[in-house]
Amino acid sequence: MAIVFHEKSKEFHLFNQEVSYLIRVMENGQLENLYYGKALKDRDDFSHQHDETMRSLMSVNSPEPSHLSMQYTRQEYPVYGTGDYRSPAFSILQENGSRIVNYTYAGYSISKGKKSLEPLPATYVESDDEAETLEITLHDEVTDTDLTLSYTIYADYPVITRNARFLQKGSAKIVLERALSASVEFLDMDYELMHLSGAWSRERYVKTRKLETGIQGIQNMRGTGSSSEYNPFIALKRPYTTENQGEVYGFSFVYSGNFLAQAEVSTHEMTRILMGIHPEGFSWELKQGESFQTPEVVMVYSDQGLNKMSQVYHRLYRTRLVRGKWRDEARPILLNNWEATYFDFDEEKILTIAKKAKEVGVELFVLDDGWFGARNDDYRGLGDWYVNLEKLPDGISGLSKKVEELGLKFGLWVELEMVNKDSDLYRAHPDWLIGAPDRFESHARHQHVLDFSRKEVVDYIYEMIAKVIRESSISYIKWDMNRYMSEPYSRGAAPSEQGKVMHRYILGVYDLYTRLTTEFPDILFESCASGGARFDPGMLYFAPQTWTSDDTDANERMKIQYGTSMVYPLVSMGSHVSAVPNHQLNRDTSLATRANVAYFGTFGYELDLNLLSDREIEQVKKQIQFMKEYRELIQIEGDFYRLLSPFEGNETAWMVISRDKKNAVAGYYQSLNKVNGSWIRLKLQGLCPDALYEISYDTEYDVPFDSEMAEVYGIDLDADTVHTYQAYGSELMYAGIPISREDLNRKSMDFGSLLFILKQIA
Repeated sequence: MAIVFHEKSKEFHLFNQEVSYLIRVMENGQLENLYYGKALKDRDDFSHQHDETMRSLMSVNSPEPSHLSMQYTRQEYPVYGTGDYRSPAFSILQENGSRIVNYTYAGYSISKGKKSLEPLPATYVESDDEAETLEITLHDEVTDTDLTLSYTIYADYPVITRNARFLQKGSAKIVLERALSASVEFLDMDYELMHLSGAWSRERYVKTRKLETGIQGIQNMRGTGSSSEYNPFIALKRPYTTENQGEVYGFSFVYSGNFLAQAEVSTHEMTRILMGIHPEGFSWELKQGESFQTPEVVMVYSDQGLNKMSQVYHRLYRTRLVRGKWRDEARPILLNNWEATYFDFDEEKILTIAKKAKEVGVELFVLDDGWFGARNDDYRGLGDWYVNLEKLPDGISGLSKKVEELGLKFGLWVELEMVNKDSDLYRAHPDWLIGAPDRFESHARHQHVLDFSRKEVVDYIYEMIAKVIRESSISYIKWDMNRYMSEPYSRGAAPSEQGKVMHRYILGVYDLYTRLTTEFPDILFESCASGGARFDPGMLYFAPQTWTSDDTDANERMKIQYGTSMVYPLVSMGSHVSAVPNHQLNRDTSLATRANVAYFGTFGYELDLNLLSDREIEQVKKQIQFMKEYRELIQIEGDFYRLLSPFEGNETAWMVISRDKKNAVAGYYQSLNKVNGSWIRLKLQGLCPDALYEISYDTEYDVPFDSEMAEVYGIDLDADTVHTYQAYGSELMYAGIPISREDLNRKSMDFGSLLFILKQIA
């Protein structure tokens, strides 16, 4: 790893064994994005990589005889209005109404390690030897403003992080109308743009399209969350790139609010990537001495396909974004009461469910919505964070202790950023809502958004919920958020400050998370936003896992978890076995398949175990035993490989393998049963070719046969159904595991699955 400045050529080279990034100070003092890609051997001068020629209608941006044009230059942090007619990275309105600026090179610093961006979340290092950071300072003389571009390169990852900071040194005020975090330029357009898009209950589907001339990209303007519609991630991949080969560039935004991620292809087939806070509704005035810091973009380069890119994100985010006690610990197996009871519960019902959970081996019981205020439905109660004593006469304090006496940890659901108008909080502080004066205030799920851009609102909510936690024994908090922001306006901000509201709102969320995680460092926080509407790196900095989706149907979860794995580690994905018929789709899926999907995440249950048959209870016990044995491998120690995509066919497959290649777990899933189908081979990845592995899998029937039905169908319910054989890693990867359709279909007919356990024996 190195960051080198070549004084004569005025070039910065950031590189390690896998990636290089080149920046050049041009003759006009601006910065050129000279190269980004596979590692280059360092040399004193790369200026021959610069392209320059005279073209018709071109504006020249330096003295003769130069033909330097911003329209045809790969700029490092471009601005509109000086000959470049493409989308800019930033825009500054000055007092005279002009937006024309000229930021030129003023100096640089190179330092070991990585600086914090607090209060913004960001990746970090634990040792200065893990990374180096370059800061390049540019200055605009007319406004007397500094612009600092920051780059960090990690030693052991093909990772470069980016951010920008504006400092107003002059006496005149300026207004940032756009302040993105990163811009990267590529010479050609021979790429496909990949992103993760969807909606509630179908979050983060993998979408791919070929780049064409013009602008294509994704955005979020929903205010409160990064959204289930578009995740703050895009990738550029070559058309030939697959999971296991080819070039791909990943761009991930460490932020939880409005964002823009855009690819613009010029008529000369150059591609510009932009990523940062969405400029719509954004306006940030800076007076003398004031600064603005943009969030971080994490860029990952891979020349070994999508799996390699994802594995880099997984390792980096799990170990250098997630923090605290739970960073390196496997997750407790939990049971959540939501789909078991919804709002209809009392203490007796809750304890009955918890007792059964303890019997089967569950470690954590979570009480969901309905425990506070007048919360018997979703019309009322949000904002009143004191216990409903009619349901829980001994309060959360008493219930949590009773649950712990059963031998379980206790967890609690909250939705701290929202309020119902039918609540004591609203009646006392109606001006604490986000909403424009004299305008209709839209509601969603009968609730409104509290104005977290105001410190007094965050203070109030903190004191209320902290009191509940202090008085109780709470090990886990599920933090929900069930609506986006509409009519974005703060009654606590001046007219000139309204353009800061949505960003300040997210800073308020981060502030509350910081206070709670600081006071209660042992609590496991799970972020939730109508499921996965806030599954982003910014949240992972505070809450090490996220409820992946409200859609708990196993067949649908294959798509959701597959797409989520493009960026996020398995240990960050909340995944549960829920009741059937499924509450979102009314689909019946076997208990085994529900577990076989949920294993590849945090794992838990969302149902009333008292309603299961004795045979199903025995299955649940085996599932929990399996997860306890393999959760360290799946969640902490292993590398994840996607093998077959649910977006491309009827089958899905994936696997986790330990870093030493000695142990692995692979899942194979089919959606619909096939009649007289062709042969199946499951080809694995990442194994040691010369190592001998023992492979075992279970074909136990997973349909509700009673003894009479079993006799009719000629089924021996007591037969040994565990199959074991041996094969070398090369055979398992190149020839594959033969899968019997009879075994697969026997498991559960449609929506069947098989789980393979691999252990290296020689």
